[in-house]
Amino acid sequence: MNEPAELDLPVEGGTLRVLRFGRGPRIALAAHGITGSGMSFRAVARRLPDEWSLFAPDLRGRGGSAGNPGPYGLDRHALDLCRLAEHLGAGGPVALAGHSMGAYIALRAAARGPELFDRLLLVDGGLPLPVPPGADLDAVLDDTLGPALARLGRTFGTDGAYVDFFRAHPALGPHWNADIERYVRYDLTGPRGARRSKAREEAVRHDGRDLLTSADLFAADLTRLSVPALLLHAPLGMLGQEPPMLRASVVERWTGRSSCLPAELIEGSNHYTILLGAPAKTVAERFAALGG
Repeated sequence: MNEPAELDLPVEGGTLRVLRFGRGPRIALAAHGITGSGMSFRAVARRLPDEWSLFAPDLRGRGGSAGNPGPYGLDRHALDLCRLAEHLGAGGPVALAGHSMGAYIALRAAARGPELFDRLLLVDGGLPLPVPPGADLDAVLDDTLGPALARLGRTFGTDGAYVDFFRAHPALGPHWNADIERYVRYDLTGPRGARRSKAREEAVRHDGRDLLTSADLFAADLTRLSVPALLLHAPLGMLGQEPPMLRASVVERWTGRSSCLPAELIEGSNHYTILLGAPAKTVAERFAALGG
């Protein structure tokens, strides 16, 4: 597979680094997870039909957009997606997808500018998550994100040491492949002997707290969806085991009450491999067919 083209596209206050996969005329826009990058969509993009181009931005505070100024927050990211859709979709609406935190951002963007999008694919995210009143939000993030968040405060002596850190991740190591390794290596920055993740911890924590306290906003967005939408969800969570990111009771509540949001469980996947492993083929097929 050819490596993606790296573009700098305009948003409010600057530009975002955007990875373009493919050269076809049909345009897709995809938002990544809380500590990820646009490279997380490499496996999905490769499996889209030839007539597609998938544009995957590095969100503010991550990847090639790590130096972009704040404020952060899901509304700011959703506005960025709308600006990119306006830029890319000069010939009409674009397809929209999001994974994990990116699914919540995509949902907000679709609610904010439904005329910009012709479909919405939520991948293991986008549904309101119950958080106990008075919970320590940073502690919830630490417990939920685990190694993905822990790496942001560390440096690594070599690129190989950083890759090995991810190989030890229980949701990734047993399923290691070229797409996962490319995703990991794209995230590296820093001088020799002190390599680190491009993702900025302050951006991740700000966005994570915003996600945990915005359940009412997501609920309102879901009830007024006006574009064809689909939820794909994994049976295993961020550590490759139960519970999943989206518990069955949460999925049943929101897909049962909204005819605008059917759901499909992608067997044999966890929160990461649904996008980075063999299930990416199913994600690409469902995305291309949605709304057709």
